[in-house]
Amino acid sequence: MLELNLIRTKPDFVKERLKVKNFTRLELVDEVVVLDVERRRLQQVSEAAQHESKSLSKQIPKLYKQGKRDEAETLKSQAGSLKESIKNYQEELKITEEKLHDALVQLPNLPHESVAVGFGADDNEVVAENGTHPDLGEDAKPHWELFEQYNIVSLELGSKIAGAGFPVFIGKGARLQRAMINFFLDEASKAGYQEYMPPLMVNKDSAYATGQLPDKEGQMYHVTIDDLYLIPTAEVPLTNIYRDTIVNEEDFPIKLTGYTPCFRREAGSYGAHVRGLNRVHQFEKVEIVQLTHPDKSYAALEEMAKHVGGILQKLGLPYRILRLCGGDATFTSALTYDFETYSAAQKRWLEVSSVSNFETFQSNRMKLRFRDSETKKMRLAHTLNGSALALARIVATVLENNQTPEGIVIPEVLRPYTGFDIID
Repeated sequence: MLELNLIRTKPDFVKERLKVKNFTRLELVDEVVVLDVERRRLQQVSEAAQHESKSLSKQIPKLYKQGKRDEAETLKSQAGSLKESIKNYQEELKITEEKLHDALVQLPNLPHESVAVGFGADDNEVVAENGTHPDLGEDAKPHWELFEQYNIVSLELGSKIAGAGFPVFIGKGARLQRAMINFFLDEASKAGYQEYMPPLMVNKDSAYATGQLPDKEGQMYHVTIDDLYLIPTAEVPLTNIYRDTIVNEEDFPIKLTGYTPCFRREAGSYGAHVRGLNRVHQFEKVEIVQLTHPDKSYAALEEMAKHVGGILQKLGLPYRILRLCGGDATFTSALTYDFETYSAAQKRWLEVSSVSNFETFQSNRMKLRFRDSETKKMRLAHTLNGSALALARIVATVLENNQTPEGIVIPEVLRPYTGFDIID
């Protein structure tokens, strides 16, 4: 959620930055300003009325003691009227605050100054590329054909058990995925991230705090009886560990990691581009999260991007990094880097990680604060997160890019985890 003071003092600036995200409901900014003025007016008149009411309450018993009954009764009547006015002010204030909150949560985060104007993926900027595209020849098979050849993943079984988009990993396929999870977690631990095993479901407060509600309500699986949501990413429970918390400035950066299955409805996604593991409803992911001092969050973002790139290099996968344009950036992000690996069999790039800085957008919702050592005032922390990594498409590119006539060669860095060198 955007900070109210920024909208109050720089409404035109807020509108200009929102245009970069192609946000068209700019009238919401004006609505926030008007409601904020009304909210503060109601607070002032309510507080003034309460002060006057307290003053009268002190005078009335004194007047009775002095025998000035008529004057006491007059003040008593005035006090009664004030109490009714205070009640009305409080009701109006509550309604105004609710309207203000409803308007605020509809405003996306402001994009960082480096984010370019654009409308979608075609307008994203490639900022780095690493590795060469393997040439597998014309006979290279996409991963869904390799599944059948080696009996390592079954899409049909998943469809039978749950529905389309829920793959079943089998034998060496399951061990390969488990090996990647352990490898990614070990890499995160080496980088100073504290490992957690969080819940796979969250309540509304948690989903709201990280920006999934109300923006992405239709993309999450909702357990209606218990009013819980299956997590779309471990970012949600990990970041919410620090909801409603005042942290010590000297504890920054706070670094968290966790492995979880992730669940996304991905409604309306069809076609060859989402075949196999390219788009699924359940996938495994290791997430990294940082809570940082606002002055150091962009250095933290670069550090996280370097971490993800290092893992991809160790896996021997060619990749590129894109800085998302305004039209492709998420509702909550100020700046996002997407990592894509090259699928040699499909001859296309597949997104495998997003690393984002949310600045104060999430911490303002979740009331994550620290006391500044210089000003001694409370400030909002900055939050960041990244996939390190999302397994479905990583599995796809590892299988495709390492296929040989003898079988699928396991990247050397994973062999201590798999216990085998080849899938044959």
